[in-house]
Amino acid sequence: MREEGYAAMTSRRIAAKAGLKPQLVHYYFRTMDDLFLALLRRGAEENRERLARALAASDPLRAVWDMCSDTEGAALSAEFMALANHRKNIRAEIGRYAEQFRTMQVEVLSRVLEESGVDPKVWPLPAIVFLLESAARVLVIEQSLGMSTGHAEMIGLAKKYQELLGAARKPRKAKATAVSASSRRRRTAA
Repeated sequence: MREEGYAAMTSRRIAAKAGLKPQLVHYYFRTMDDLFLALLRRGAEENRERLARALAASDPLRAVWDMCSDTEGAALSAEFMALANHRKNIRAEIGRYAEQFRTMQVEVLSRVLEESGVDPKVWPLPAIVFLLESAARVLVIEQSLGMSTGHAEMIGLAKKYQELLGAARKPRKAKATAVSASSRRRRTAA
């Protein structure tokens, strides 16, 4: 699918690539849509694990940016999006997984922004997550088309934002840890 696109995928080509008889592909996947859904679900579950690792990283904003900037993932996503234009069941499944991923990102990154002192009323987190993810993906898509205007500036802006949040987060975390330790000592002494 990555190499030649979804339109080139047939049960015969898949069987030949896997060294199987075409009937075996149909035995496990009644239709090509069933095969596409299985591929989508498998990839989405792998991406859910990657996202969980990225969100658990010491710098989750940067880790999510790096994950969204993955060229292979973007190419495969583009193929599934093209397929989704013609297949409602694929579109619905992509939407379901995308909502789950966005919810995971918002939950974890809200903590990061809170630790950085960012006011969610001024900087609504779902919008920040949307912009972060979208910018990274658009950069990859445009790079694959040979475009570069504004890319260095966007990457610089994203890194600057990540660094500012990281710098704001460290003192606030240290202060919160000190306050928490002080509270425990007072309770122990009482």
